[in-house]
This record gives sequence, structure tokens and C-alpha cells, in this order.
Amino acid sequence: MSSRIAILDYGMGNLRSVEKALEHVGATATISDDPTEVRAADGVILPGVGAFPRAMERIRERGLDELIAERRDAGVPILGICLGLQLLFESTTELGGAAGLGLLDGGVDELAADGLKVPHIGWSPVRWERRSRLVEGIDSETPFYFVHSFAPRPGADDLLGSAAYGARFACAAERDNVFGVQFHPEKSSAAGLRLLSNFAGVCASVPA
Repeated sequence: MSSRIAILDYGMGNLRSVEKALEHVGATATISDDPTEVRAADGVILPGVGAFPRAMERIRERGLDELIAERRDAGVPILGICLGLQLLFESTTELGGAAGLGLLDGGVDELAADGLKVPHIGWSPVRWERRSRLVEGIDSETPFYFVHSFAPRPGADDLLGSAAYGARFACAAERDNVFGVQFHPEKSSAAGLRLLSNFAGVCASVPA
């Protein structure tokens, strides 16, 4: 059975490319900020490109912060992509700082790139730090496509994957039904499609 996944629309992010990638792996994707549509979905994706503080302003303006927390509490799988991963955390230092959604413990800081050019743009191998339904069938040290200047600092129990750009940084996190990746799976070839397919499978396995 195909899973129904809501891609949250708060005015920031390349939503259509995520939608097309989900459809490619057999999921039914809807771009929406309508609570009724989001509540009807088997899973939720929080995308994002841009600055953390502005994104949180838009999310709160639309009441999506409360909706995301409600869906988390209901056991619905949630996947943050790129900025969406960062927004799952408690706070950021970007542009003077802002509070996040707080679904994962920790903050978000500028990349410690050891003199390399920021933003980090391009392919970097991701190392999985533990097993997860999200990354089944994907080799460790698999390259994914990144575009970012900041990265989160999850707790050890929530860390799922890391990559190196100058210094090693956290690029994937997981806690219960909350998942997040710093890279763009929709731009990451076969491995990215496999990750999205895995997420759709997680969504389909959750009882309605």
C-alpha cells in the first residue's frame, strides 16, 4: 500500500523536487499547510532552504509548530530535510539566534570548517553511526549532496549519521518517530531515493 506523505509548505524550500522524488519511489505526496490534509497523511516531511529564524517565523505564523508537535505525539513519522533537520532542534545561533521546534535536544551552530569555504556545497560521504530503518540498504560512507552553512549538535543517543567538511559534523539524527538529514536526498541519486523510499516504508508501517 502506498503511503501518503504531507510536505509542509511554509514558503521556504524546494518542495516540488521533494514531491517528485517521493512519487518516483511510489509514495503519494501532497504539498500543503492545511491541518486537515496533514492530519490525514501517514507521514510528514519538513523541508527547508534559507535562514533558521525566518523559517521559524513562518512556521509559527501558520501554526505549523503546534501541528508538527501534535503529529509527533500521535506517533506519525516526521522527516526534516536540510534546514528542516535544523528546525527540529531547540535553537540556533544563526542571525542572532532563534528557538526551534525542540523535537530533538541540542542547538545548531555554524560549521567548523577548519578554513574551508562556507557554505559547504557538494557531495560528501555520510557515515552511519548506528542502524536505522531510514538507512536500510544504504552503504556507510555513501556520498550525499549538501548545501549548508550550519549543522546541529544532537545528543549521542540521537546521532544517526555524520560527514566531514574540515571537521566532522552531525548530518542525520533520529529519535523515535522523528528523523532528520542535513543533505538533500532528493538530489542524491539512488542512495537518496532509497532513503526516501525507506521513509515511505516507515510511514506505511504505522497503524492508522
